Amino acid sequence: MTMGLIAQKPVLLVIYLAVVGALTTSAKQAEVQTIGPIFIFGDSTMDVGTNNHIKNCTARADHPYYGIDYLGSQATGRFSNGLNTADTIVQLLGGYDTSPQPYLALVEDGSNFTREILNGVNFASGGAGLARSIGQSFYGQVVSMEEQVQQFETVRGNITALLGESKGSGLLQNSMYIFSIGSNDLMTYIFTRPMTPEQFVVNLTDTYAFHLKNLYGMGARKFGIISIPPIGCCPIARSLSPGGACTDETNNLARACHDSFESLLKNMSSTLEGFKYSLANTYNMTMNIITKPVGFKNVTSACCADMTPQGLSECKKGVHLCNNRDDYLFWDAFHPTQKASKLAATALAFSQDPDFISPINFSSLRKA
Repeated sequence: MTMGLIAQKPVLLVIYLAVVGALTTSAKQAEVQTIGPIFIFGDSTMDVGTNNHIKNCTARADHPYYGIDYLGSQATGRFSNGLNTADTIVQLLGGYDTSPQPYLALVEDGSNFTREILNGVNFASGGAGLARSIGQSFYGQVVSMEEQVQQFETVRGNITALLGESKGSGLLQNSMYIFSIGSNDLMTYIFTRPMTPEQFVVNLTDTYAFHLKNLYGMGARKFGIISIPPIGCCPIARSLSPGGACTDETNNLARACHDSFESLLKNMSSTLEGFKYSLANTYNMTMNIITKPVGFKNVTSACCADMTPQGLSECKKGVHLCNNRDDYLFWDAFHPTQKASKLAATALAFSQDPDFISPINFSSLRKA
């Protein structure tokens, strides 16, 4: 289960519109050639169709009403009414109209695999977690973080074979690696509680460190980390909470994970040569807009869902659908609307507020 990232101060909408107007196609192309492609890892907040290619996966968004505001009202596998955070952040960072293609889509195509991987790859899978077992009992087969890293290893091998070891390594070191994962681990913990909260945070951080170090060993140097938002405030959590309130225990764990990830990244940047990072505090981002909902009329309910005795229903054709998606913070029981994703991406890319992102924003990291 996952929830998207929502960030806004009143000035962010102005920044977003100005930046989009300034990014011409030629400028974006020049930037990506200079800086390198983007590789994306994570869960449903970043999945742009990975799970469409997994036969035994039930975490899917390839049906209406998903994609109702996407080009042609196409349900692409994004857990959104349109574009998601992966799309909107790479647009603002330059060089992309939408997210790089899913790894599994490129493997299925085959003929374009070698050419397309030089433009970046999206490995994210809805339902995935940092731990390998996360998501399997809820959704069947998903692509865990461990498997996503293994898929990147295949991509790395193809890039170095195509460009040579020196040029290939240079490209990978100049590339950016974006991560949005951990919410499913946290929700699984809340349901099962196999250890103390403190030990859960330590274990999750250690698992994150293992994956990041593996990627560092394969040449990755620029890490953009999107931490766990206050998923205790997503519509499914509210629907199960007395009075529709946020669940403090879940939110406190999300905050503890951010603090632990921050300590980890500071340590890695001081001990691993060339390691650079940007860490988004999505707890603060999300709570900022929930407490000051500028630009939204509803920050608690899902645009696409029905109430059931078990909470909220799946977003699918026939359930309640709000008329104006831009009024809503949440698209379904867990994920943000396209509008919310765009505002989140603006904060990730350009915010200078250390309460939202530190030590630098994603735009600065990409150029570092």
